[in-house]
Amino acid sequence: MKGAYEVLKERGFIEQVTDEALIKELFGAGPVTCYIGFDPTATSLHIGSLVPIMALAHMQLHGNKPIALVGGGTGLIGDPSGKTELRQVLTLEQIDYNAQCLGKQLSRYIDFADDKALLLNNADWLTKINYIEFLRDIGRHFSVNRMLAAESYKIRLEKGLNFIEFNYMLLQGYDFLHLFQNYGCALQMGGNDQWGNMLAGTELIRKVAAKDAHAVTFPLITTSLGHKMGKTEQGTIWLDGTLTKPYEYYQYWVNCDDADVERFLKLFTFLPLEEIAVVKTLTDTKLNMAKAVLAFEATKITHGVDAAQAAWRASMEAFHSRPADDGLFPTSTIPRQAPVSDTSAIPRYQVTSGDLEAGIMISSACAKAGLAQSMSEAKRLIEQGGIYINDRQVKSVNEKIVLADFSGSNELRVRKGKKKYLIIEILDKSV
Repeated sequence: MKGAYEVLKERGFIEQVTDEALIKELFGAGPVTCYIGFDPTATSLHIGSLVPIMALAHMQLHGNKPIALVGGGTGLIGDPSGKTELRQVLTLEQIDYNAQCLGKQLSRYIDFADDKALLLNNADWLTKINYIEFLRDIGRHFSVNRMLAAESYKIRLEKGLNFIEFNYMLLQGYDFLHLFQNYGCALQMGGNDQWGNMLAGTELIRKVAAKDAHAVTFPLITTSLGHKMGKTEQGTIWLDGTLTKPYEYYQYWVNCDDADVERFLKLFTFLPLEEIAVVKTLTDTKLNMAKAVLAFEATKITHGVDAAQAAWRASMEAFHSRPADDGLFPTSTIPRQAPVSDTSAIPRYQVTSGDLEAGIMISSACAKAGLAQSMSEAKRLIEQGGIYINDRQVKSVNEKIVLADFSGSNELRVRKGKKKYLIIEILDKSV
């Protein structure tokens, strides 16, 4: 059976390592305790955080002990890594609340029961530091010249790096030392933008404890088109189902670019690599089925099987798609049969039969329902042939939706291009 490090490497998680030979030796010696930090700047993590979350999940699945460290203490300062501007300073109350929310969210992916994993908050030790002692015992081990050479600081120096941000590397390095000394944690993992901070931690452990510690970074995940993961025209794709509905979450994955399907299946599902390899041979309808499997598995991991099935049914109904073939990804639990009609998860826009007597401008309905960001965008989409009513292309910006369009039903389907979709529903049902 392959170990966690080999699995992470094969699935595309590994970017930089301190010393691969020593890291393999660490994994070969028995279960590894590792940690990843999560910044509590919001009440929810987003899709961009899924790579580190999935990495911890894989570590646990292969018998290792993950530590999810919520940065309640470092969040009071703000990490300058990857940022060109000073982060917004949050209050202690805001950070505490966010940290609690992230803890609950992480428990969906990682099993913290019976000490199989640890959920820690660095506020528990960082807020108790005596500043003079910290400078004497920890600060003396850091070279200012080396700190300024770190990529995370170079970017900020162009705009102005203040002293409070400059301390961030010391605090993150101290986190690693604290976890090493108190929990036997010898491996830190994180995004590639954290490389300088992570090396500072391994160096601090070497100087203070005279022992080796290790670091592994993940690549910055972008789409094949170069877009940042989870950023759409509608905004950020959150992991919290109240901020991004499971149906919208499912649609994000099912609408990914063809070139991203295999890579995303490796990173964001637990399906075996042998099954994922088949994607290379798929085209057209079969490739769309693979996207549905990706969307289903990713939604199931984040929102649960019931939400994934509801989103799958709604998507199948909305786009008249075919279910996945029985032989495609056999370990996936995606439904293999055509769904019973269920459109409850699809965004809806309600009107009355009275509204329809005079007619509703299609451009206005699209803008108000959120299918377009404005009236002008809706009109432009219509002019370009990108809006459909019940699969009929809308030809004129002056066209209206009237009662006759419903053909005796209480619902009307409006589609934007091939991907976005909503239902207009008659509220009083007096058709």
